[in-house]
Amino acid sequence: MQLYVANGSTNCRKVQAVLGRLGVEIETIFLDYGKGDLRSAAFLRMNPTGKVPVLEDDGFFLWESNAINRYVCDLHPGNTLYPAERKTRADIERWLSWELAHFNDQLGILSFQTVLKPTVFGEEPDDRLVAWSMEMLKGHAAVLDRHLDGRDHMVGDGLTIADYAVAHLEQVKDLTPFDWSPYANVDAFFARMRADPHWAATAAAPDEFVRVPAGRRAFAA
Repeated sequence: MQLYVANGSTNCRKVQAVLGRLGVEIETIFLDYGKGDLRSAAFLRMNPTGKVPVLEDDGFFLWESNAINRYVCDLHPGNTLYPAERKTRADIERWLSWELAHFNDQLGILSFQTVLKPTVFGEEPDDRLVAWSMEMLKGHAAVLDRHLDGRDHMVGDGLTIADYAVAHLEQVKDLTPFDWSPYANVDAFFARMRADPHWAATAAAPDEFVRVPAGRRAFAA
């Protein structure tokens, strides 16, 4: 199997952390945003959305990070990241759906508008969109904070793919102009995830962010 990633991508980190925790050795192929790798005809044949990560398994190309994590977990039965027990798996699926549709949707909008637009693209944030996403995020953060009261993990007593999914925007969380102080349980959860060795191992050095690390196999169109 091969995993196509862009260095530092939060969705790629989510998959790489799960693979690391499963102990799966996989060939990782790095793509370079600046060189247009994600817009090349070769890559768009793998993923027509032009986004990473993409998993290749014997000619089968799978994109969307949560789908990839389900797939690799099912290839390794008996793991605790995505247990087979029906209710536990349904609970994990609930939070995977919620983080995409609600919490990380709004945190993603807010971080893009306030962090990436001015620093990476040299553009001004959309103030109305910032205000709207900030208000929406308050409600979602409150839901998450209540859920995490007395819990260390999203589901059950150990790490699952739901934890990596909910926390995958960890690297931009504290850069956004959002007041996290009313949500102590959320802050503690992110701190635990930040300290997880498999998540920490996926972090890109500042001078390598979105560039191919030295000595790593780069994408060839």
